[in-house]
Amino acid sequence: MYTPSTAATRHFSGTYAEARAKFLDAAAMRGAAVESFVLPTHRGALGEELATDVALIGARDAKKLLLVTSGTHGPEGFCGSGAQLATLHDADLLGRLHQAGVALLLVHAVNPHGFSHLHRTNEDNIDLNRNHIDFGAPLPVNAEYAEVEPLVLPASWPPTAADDAAMAAYIEKHGMRAFRAAVTRGQYSSPDGLFYGGTAPSWSNRTMRAILRSYAASATHIGWIDIHTGLGPYGHGEKIYPGRNAPADLAQAHAWWGADVFAPFAGDSASADVSGPVVSIAYDECPDASIAPMGLEFGTLPDSEVLTRLRADTWLRRHPEAPEAQKREIRQQLRDAFYCDNDEWKGMVLGQTRVVLLQTLQGLKKA
Repeated sequence: MYTPSTAATRHFSGTYAEARAKFLDAAAMRGAAVESFVLPTHRGALGEELATDVALIGARDAKKLLLVTSGTHGPEGFCGSGAQLATLHDADLLGRLHQAGVALLLVHAVNPHGFSHLHRTNEDNIDLNRNHIDFGAPLPVNAEYAEVEPLVLPASWPPTAADDAAMAAYIEKHGMRAFRAAVTRGQYSSPDGLFYGGTAPSWSNRTMRAILRSYAASATHIGWIDIHTGLGPYGHGEKIYPGRNAPADLAQAHAWWGADVFAPFAGDSASADVSGPVVSIAYDECPDASIAPMGLEFGTLPDSEVLTRLRADTWLRRHPEAPEAQKREIRQQLRDAFYCDNDEWKGMVLGQTRVVLLQTLQGLKKA
C-alpha cells in the first residue's frame, strides 16, 4: 500500500508496475471513480498486467473538465505519473476544482506497454502522437524519410565513423531543421522505423476515444494537459499548443497559459509539427465542446542526445539478436533520456505542472 509522503519526489516511481499501484491507491484514497482498460494482447516487462487507468474526481456529467494524461510516449510516463500522483495528494488544488465545479479526469499510462518495456513507441512500434489521424483518407506522405532512414538506423550500433559522416553530409546539404523534420514529423511506410504512425488506429487510440466518449460527453469546455518529456532545456516545461491552426484557438491558449505558449505549426516550438497527436481526437469525439489542449514538455538531455538514444532503441527492435548487455544499456539510456531520476528535476516538474493546472482551472472558470 502506498503511504503518502511530504517529500514531493516520493510521488515518482521506478517501474510502470510501481507507478500503477501508487496511482490506483491514491485514487482510491481520494474516492475517485476508477476504471481500468486492460491491454489484452501483451504483458509487462515484469509479467504484470498492462492497462490504461482512469480516475475521475467530480461529476461525470460536469460541463467543465480538466483532463491530464501521462505516458503517451512510454517512459515519459515516469514524469507524468509523478505529476498525476502529486495532484491526487494536493488537497488545496482539488478543493479549488470542487468549488469551481470542474471535474478532474486523470488518464494514467496512455501507452502502458511502452511505459513498462521502456520503449517510446507502443507494442506495435507505433508512435501514438502520429497515430491519431483519419485512416479513411490517404496516409500522410513523408517522402524525405526514406532517404534519411539508412542514416539514422545504420546496420550496426553504435554507428561507425562512416555512418556519422554520411548523416553529417546530409545535414550539411539540407540543414538541421529539414533533417529533424524528415526524421520526426511522422512516417507511415516503415513499420520498424522511427516515428512510425501505423496504418490503423492503435489499441491506445481506440481506448482514448472510448474514454472521451464516456467521460467527456457532457463537457462544454475541456482543458487537456498531456505531459511529455525529452525536448527543450533541462527541467523547463515548455507549453506546446498542439491544437488546430486557428487564430481564435491559439488566442485562447495564450489567454489561459500566457505568452510563452508555442505552436509547432508556427515554427517556434521545441516540437516538430507532427501528424496525429493524441489530443487531436478531442475535436472528433467532443465536437460541440470548446477544446484547450496543451502538451507540457519537460526537457531532459540535449535534443541530439535524446534522438541518438531513440535511434538506438529503434535499432534494437530491429536486432533482437543483440547481446543482452547491449540491450540493457540501450534500454537504460532510453529511460534516462525521458526521466531524470533526481530530486531537482522532479521538483521542477511538480512546481511547473501545478502552475499550469491552476492556470487551466482559471481558464475553465472564466469560460
